[in-house]
Amino acid sequence: MKIHEYQGKELFAKAGVPIPRGIVARTPEEAAAAVTTLGTPVTVVKSQIHAGGRGKGTFKEHPQQRGVVLVKSADEARENAARMLGSTLVTKQTGEEGKKVSTLFVEQGLKIAKELYLGIVIDRETGTPVIIASSEGGTEIEEVAEHTPEKIFREHYDPCLGLMPFQARKIAYALGLDANAVNSAQSFLPKVAKFFVDSDCSMAEINPLIVTEEGQMLALDAKVTFDENALFRHKDLLSYRDLNEEEPTEVQAQTAGLSYVKLDGNIGCLVNGAGLAMSTMDLIKIHGGEPANFLDVGGGANVEQVKEAFRIILADKNVKAVLVNIFGGIMKCDIIVEALLAAYDSVGFHVPLVVRLEGTNVEKARKMLAESGRNIISANDLTDAAKKVVGTLKK
Repeated sequence: MKIHEYQGKELFAKAGVPIPRGIVARTPEEAAAAVTTLGTPVTVVKSQIHAGGRGKGTFKEHPQQRGVVLVKSADEARENAARMLGSTLVTKQTGEEGKKVSTLFVEQGLKIAKELYLGIVIDRETGTPVIIASSEGGTEIEEVAEHTPEKIFREHYDPCLGLMPFQARKIAYALGLDANAVNSAQSFLPKVAKFFVDSDCSMAEINPLIVTEEGQMLALDAKVTFDENALFRHKDLLSYRDLNEEEPTEVQAQTAGLSYVKLDGNIGCLVNGAGLAMSTMDLIKIHGGEPANFLDVGGGANVEQVKEAFRIILADKNVKAVLVNIFGGIMKCDIIVEALLAAYDSVGFHVPLVVRLEGTNVEKARKMLAESGRNIISANDLTDAAKKVVGTLKK
């Protein structure tokens, strides 16, 4: 689950992580009032969307307007906010469709001595959190990794013990900080590391992480993602979820108990089992097709869930064919076919449907499909299914 920058900073503050002063604004007047309240010579007005690259992003309706701007007066803030709010911000991460801005974060200007990068993720090989730091703050870490990988420093830490003092100093020295900044880092870095573990984050990124002229380390940005599988431990975090920032069909699928991710292809996939779903998508690509989604209905899907799965797939205008790939284990193949036929009649198909079945009662299930009278293409195995569904697009 992703959250906005201002929400991440609110959580940082609760965890004792130093942040600049900032005020949320949802109207131009609120943005102007925030500038007056903060009272700094320079103030920053930031668009709040679930995407990076906001500073370089521009609005569809106002091509000259950036997603993050510096202002020197309340009037400037009001004028910029009027263009930003309700408009669509396009960044490197949003794609051409962009995201509508409905919230701004107005933040105090600061005298910055250094801009750094700090990120924390889980290292899957070691099973521990790893801090990724770089002296190249304000630059996307992917670009740093590509052009100057020697400027990236990594430090693993024990999630139970937290980041130890010597590790914080090690990171600070690797970043080339002076004595005052090193002292600040020894307080700042362990708090961020603890927040990451305590909140069950899958990623916490601060870019830029700044050091002021006084040597104080502050989180000038906050990009935080939580592990959705651990949210049962953090009921309070659910209030931070912004459904307007999420793909509507993914929200619809989650409500129905389905695992769904929208993709850019034209072949819809309905599969039971995440691993099988990944294999299905791979084979579609191998045989020249492009999957339109990842959709796992699980091992115990009922008729209503299958219906909803088809509704979600067919709601995508890019879908030109559908592949159903089912392995009947916990749920028998004939039961799956009953649900499939009921869903077929209820939803109404306007694209070719290819079905591959394997597992318990598979022969009975294939006979049910053959005698159903529906326009359904049966496949013998997964490769056959992939070839047939891709083939329907060439006719």
